[in-house]
Amino acid sequence: MAALYDVLAPDERARADRFRFEEDRRRFTVARGVLRSILALYLDVEPAAIEFRYGAHGKPSLAETVDGCDVRFNLSHSHGLALHAFAIGREVGVDVEHMRADTDVMGVARHSFSPGEVEALSSLPAGQRREGFFNGWTRKEAFIKAHGEGVALGLSRFDVALRPGEPAALLRFDGDPGEVARWSMRALDAGEGYKAALAVEGKGWDLRCWDYPDHGLT
Repeated sequence: MAALYDVLAPDERARADRFRFEEDRRRFTVARGVLRSILALYLDVEPAAIEFRYGAHGKPSLAETVDGCDVRFNLSHSHGLALHAFAIGREVGVDVEHMRADTDVMGVARHSFSPGEVEALSSLPAGQRREGFFNGWTRKEAFIKAHGEGVALGLSRFDVALRPGEPAALLRFDGDPGEVARWSMRALDAGEGYKAALAVEGKGWDLRCWDYPDHGLT
């Protein structure tokens, strides 16, 4: 992990050092260090040389394009697993969640989901609700991260498909129907016990997935 810590910018190191628990410090360091390492391969620069800027709601992006390479990216980590997403010239958001058995799925959904999503979730057989909830949660999180406004966008302002076996999709966006056509979604296979989703601006893109070497995120 020391090698990954060394490539972080001073503000990232300060953020890592503020974590109270070593486990949280390690997870942040690995996730950000790996992000820099992968971006360095796209940009053909040293990982430590990459500079980020942050949007009004905290979404990171490259401070400037390198040789015209407009790489957009996003990352998420949960319970020892990290996902990084990269796209060229289009916004992207990703989310991964460990499906904790003790999650009050209906309680959280009533607080955070749209009325239509709550209705769709409650209509599922009891044995499918946890999967349906995490389908919805990861797709909503991926979308608000891709959109760039984060939770300020309002989780109840839009609907996503969440029923098990139903393709990931943005179904409704309050106040701007054109947003539905602007975005596409994909469910990702993150392994047993996890749900993950990807939201991408536009259509007609190809998905490629790779496993990155284990750096001890757990």
